[in-house]
Amino acid sequence: MTAEHERLRDVGPWRTFGPYLAERQWGTVREDYSAAGEPWNFTTHDMARSYTYRWGEDGLGGISDDQQLLCFAPAFWNGQDPILKERLFGLSGPEGNHGEDVKELYYYLDNTPTHSYMRMLYKYPQHAFPYDWLVQQNAKRTRDDPEFELADTAVFREDKYFDIFIEYAKAGPQDVLITITAHNRGPQAAPLHVLPTLWFRNTWAWGDDDYYPDLRATDDGCIAVEHRDLPGLALHADGAPALLFCDNETNAPRLYRAAPRPGAKFFKDGLNECVVGGHAAAVNADRGGTKAAAHYVLTIEAGESQTLRLRLGPNDLATPFADFDALVAQRRQEADAFYGALQCDLAGADARAVQRQALAGMLWNKQFYDYDVRRWLAGDPTLPAPPASRLEGRNADWLHVRNHDIISMPDNWEYPWYAAWDLAFHAVPLALVDPEFAKSQLRLLCHDRYMHANGQLPAYEWQFGDVNPPVHAWATFRVFKMDQKQCGGPGDVAFLETVFHRLLLNFTWWVNRKDTAGRNIFEGGFLGLDNIGVFDRSAPMPPGVYIEQADGTAWMALYALNLMRMALELAQTNPVYEDLAGKYFEHFLAIAQAMTGFGPHDIDMWDEEDEFYYDVLKSPQGRTPLKVRSMVGLVPLFAVEVLDDELLCNAPQFLARMNWILANRPDLAGLVSRWQEPGKGDRHLLSLLRGHRLKALLRRMLDEAEFLSAHGVRALSKYHLDHPYVFRTDGKSFTVDYEPSESTTSLYGGNSNWRGPVWFPVNYMLIEGLQRFHHYYGDDFKVEFPTGSGQYSTLLAIAEQLTARLTGLFLRGENGQRPCFGADAQQQTDPHFKDYLLFHEYFHGDTGQGLGASHQTGWTGLVAKLLQPRGK
Repeated sequence: MTAEHERLRDVGPWRTFGPYLAERQWGTVREDYSAAGEPWNFTTHDMARSYTYRWGEDGLGGISDDQQLLCFAPAFWNGQDPILKERLFGLSGPEGNHGEDVKELYYYLDNTPTHSYMRMLYKYPQHAFPYDWLVQQNAKRTRDDPEFELADTAVFREDKYFDIFIEYAKAGPQDVLITITAHNRGPQAAPLHVLPTLWFRNTWAWGDDDYYPDLRATDDGCIAVEHRDLPGLALHADGAPALLFCDNETNAPRLYRAAPRPGAKFFKDGLNECVVGGHAAAVNADRGGTKAAAHYVLTIEAGESQTLRLRLGPNDLATPFADFDALVAQRRQEADAFYGALQCDLAGADARAVQRQALAGMLWNKQFYDYDVRRWLAGDPTLPAPPASRLEGRNADWLHVRNHDIISMPDNWEYPWYAAWDLAFHAVPLALVDPEFAKSQLRLLCHDRYMHANGQLPAYEWQFGDVNPPVHAWATFRVFKMDQKQCGGPGDVAFLETVFHRLLLNFTWWVNRKDTAGRNIFEGGFLGLDNIGVFDRSAPMPPGVYIEQADGTAWMALYALNLMRMALELAQTNPVYEDLAGKYFEHFLAIAQAMTGFGPHDIDMWDEEDEFYYDVLKSPQGRTPLKVRSMVGLVPLFAVEVLDDELLCNAPQFLARMNWILANRPDLAGLVSRWQEPGKGDRHLLSLLRGHRLKALLRRMLDEAEFLSAHGVRALSKYHLDHPYVFRTDGKSFTVDYEPSESTTSLYGGNSNWRGPVWFPVNYMLIEGLQRFHHYYGDDFKVEFPTGSGQYSTLLAIAEQLTARLTGLFLRGENGQRPCFGADAQQQTDPHFKDYLLFHEYFHGDTGQGLGASHQTGWTGLVAKLLQPRGK
């Protein structure tokens, strides 16, 4: 057992400090107090340096404690920029031609579960940062144009930039060693100001608590931390830099031409005004406040580097840097040992590096998330009351939400808020390195402070009432089995039981709210697939009109199977759960009956001519299939479960009930694929697909002219490149065509595209579905792969091939190139770029180039699990 594994046993103190700062707090719903609900305009990047946030803090590669009382992050200035580089820059949603978009280059390189060791890289240009150019050029571009990126501005030409490595190593739970190493990659000496900054989140200005903490310069050159909840800390700065102090207070005169808060004199932007603006009076000459920085002024020769050392630890350290280098080296070695144990069966240095960076990104994207909806709607006693319209607006029916937790985020800049189905997928790769944290995340959304009293899980901050695919049960059981395999024995039954009981409420919510006609055919809106439909699937429909969703119904079939399987697992030690297993077995059959057209309502979503599943538009005039060949029609492949005789024999009441149903309800028995015919090893199959439909779907999915890309399965068939689907109604036309890159539509902000790119979460579900089908059918069941090739493969071999295509997005191929970098020569060949990876939101359906959010190491972090050898 490694030292990091030992620390993981001590689940509390070692996690106190971590990468819990957001990369962006501005432009979020939490900070929006506008009348019309326009967060992008209420707090902007330009305002952020002067605006005191209400609900959280942001910083560049920073850390905080788990209550986010004390924050640390470095700031930089190259002597050219108009402002300090205190936070990452990007475009707001309305500014980007494809929605919000960070315009920086930074990489999460390493992290351990307790954050005993962390490392990231920020690439900082030596030219003036092109803020205005990025805004103006993207404003000129349409949705049909590519995004104008930082690299397009040529600021990295001639290597005139700094590689700045930010490194944290803990000597103890509240003793953090910090190194900042700046490499001048350019041909000439260049100046660099580095301001390691310490500050308190403002908790005193809102009328709850007037306790005022303090940062104070000491005689020996430290910054003493005076806070009742963090006693005895100080920031020690090696090299005797100048210490600058101001306060985490809004600069109301600058932002609003208004008087500052009573007593506020030195503002949040004081460091910027002093260093960049040259206004010495902007900082406190008495060297105290609630925000402080150590100011280093460096000149770094061409090709050289300089390293700064700081220590956020006990204030009584006589020689804080005596053992510093040895401790940092020790934590690096321990991180290597931890990942060495995980990767002992993973072949290839490149694969190990990809997996380690993916997991580093997962761990860096943990964030302190604070949001009290009731208080947010009502406003704070010390501030003007928000407009009354807010009480009827966003999240007004989620008054119970009180979030104050460390949560795994999809992307700390582009999506610095949790999303229900993203979080479920995050839990799977996180369970590789920190199963306790993975389990805590799945429990969290089921807590009363999150889940609605009606059973709905919150979708995401922008609209809690939206609906994500119901994958929480799938992820819970997946993480339970991973944890069980790692730890041995029966596994964490208490975790499984706790989440199971809460999901009973959520399943009931789906049945009551998303089955309009009570026929086991489900809707759910856009279901996280943004623009995949002909039109907005969440938009209100005319009376009597609704969409019968093939994916919504298939997701619910999977949900029923997941709950059945969870109940059977719990029944191994408690027979009470056998009855619930039977309930969800029957519910699965009812959904399968409705979806496949064998029920009393003749609702079949299967199109016999196209041999594909489609959404159906239901109106008083009848039912119209929306013939878009998309991932919507492949979701039925997810809903498959295989039960073996040993499991069934340990649940005799469930087995008896099941056999009675199959014997007495031939209409339902016919839906259970080959139930009476045991498969490989006396296994039995439950799925929405019998042999013919399974092969028909796979024939399309594995066709390179349709869904199959060299990099995975596309979200939309390439068939629609030459055959766009057009739906006409009331004189209007709605078109869906194959778009392998960014979105050309404005649905859901236009920042995500499901009309052709490759997405990791659904590909991961397809791979698992194929593995389960093979678990039943064995090696005798083969299909053509690729379609039309004349070559036949087992379903397991196809799953392995899809896995290789997805992982191959990041791995260096025989030509030495990584598909995720696209045609960018610098990223492909430059030694200071080619091994640093970005884990994008989705990938070009033809080339594999990374697109969308650039640091979505959330569900794209599933690549870490795909790289792990099967069974590990």
